[in-house]
Amino acid sequence: MPDPVDVDILISGGGIAGLAATAVLARAGFSVLCVDPAPPVVEGAAADLRSTAFLQPSVDLLAWAGLWDRLAPAATALQVMRIVDAGGADGAPRAVHDFDAADVSDRPFGWNLPNRALRREMAAHLAAVPNAAFRAGVGTARVTLREAEARVALSDGTPVRARLLVAADGRDSAVRQMLGIPVRTWRYGQKALTFAVTHPIPHGHVSTEVHRTGGPFTLVPLPDHEGMPASAVVWMERGPEAERLMALDDAAFAAEATARSCHLFGPLTLAGGRAAWPVVTQTAARLTAGRAALVAEAAHVMPPIGAQGLNTSLADIATLRDLAVADAAGLGGPAMLDAYEAARRPQVELRARGVDALNRASMAGAPPLRDLRAAALAVLHGAAPIRRTLMRAGLGRPATGAPA
Repeated sequence: MPDPVDVDILISGGGIAGLAATAVLARAGFSVLCVDPAPPVVEGAAADLRSTAFLQPSVDLLAWAGLWDRLAPAATALQVMRIVDAGGADGAPRAVHDFDAADVSDRPFGWNLPNRALRREMAAHLAAVPNAAFRAGVGTARVTLREAEARVALSDGTPVRARLLVAADGRDSAVRQMLGIPVRTWRYGQKALTFAVTHPIPHGHVSTEVHRTGGPFTLVPLPDHEGMPASAVVWMERGPEAERLMALDDAAFAAEATARSCHLFGPLTLAGGRAAWPVVTQTAARLTAGRAALVAEAAHVMPPIGAQGLNTSLADIATLRDLAVADAAGLGGPAMLDAYEAARRPQVELRARGVDALNRASMAGAPPLRDLRAAALAVLHGAAPIRRTLMRAGLGRPATGAPA
């Protein structure tokens, strides 16, 4: 058997949240090991043109960890959030509402990055951090919680002893299941189709969300691809319609996507593959157990609306960082984990219920409900104080006070 590995923190899950947590907690001065069962990304593999949007507080956290300078060259600013109501009988745009970051800040709402650049640059950063290690192709096989430490057996047989175990291993978290923590799940009968497109009309740093029966169709700006303006798309539809769309060939799918986008950017051309994911809201019954804490999708899953999912995840990580720094000697102990539960539980529930309500409103199919949705949006956008409050809340900033 290999010799035991002793670290302050073991992070199970090497997705974007897990890698970010590794960088943040290592920057805070702790020794951190991150493991993930997926094999390392091979150079030259098919490009992943999906993307992740980071709102202002998340960018601030990544900058503190020393990551943002590496990521910024690949980032595209999101200056305006545009909501298009296409809920009329003919599916054409009948109202357009712009939420401009300049109303509440001297910075954009956030920045969008291709996932391929994120994973590559995060892993490269961690390789240069002496108190951080990332092991791809190795998972968490067994967890035993003791009073003073978490004892973990990795899938390659390596035993690890850590003062704190962080589960960042996704919505089907193996660690959460090992800890016996149940989840509550709301299902919508929807799927999210994710893909990237090029288009002849530039996006102008505007993230566009088109609302029609079935769910929103969102185009998020990307850097140009092969000399053309590009956007990442999240298209939410009811399950049977999503399955029909996924069965189309590329040309037919692109034509359907162009129609669903209300032709706002001209004809859309697929740039890469497509994927479909079930849309759910899911929250863990507890965020902690013994020497373990849940973060990101191990703790909460939300529909992909308003970039709330990953940014809520990074707020989890920021809270862990703050609590760990405030009492380094108590890392992973009952006081720290109780404080984490108390700090994050209300915020997670608030975000989850808010995004759930937005998604249900976006799915409305009956004409009176579509009209009610349009009227409510017009009122919220038209009243400047309410509009600014909503924008601050979406960013995770205080609702009152001077611009950020």
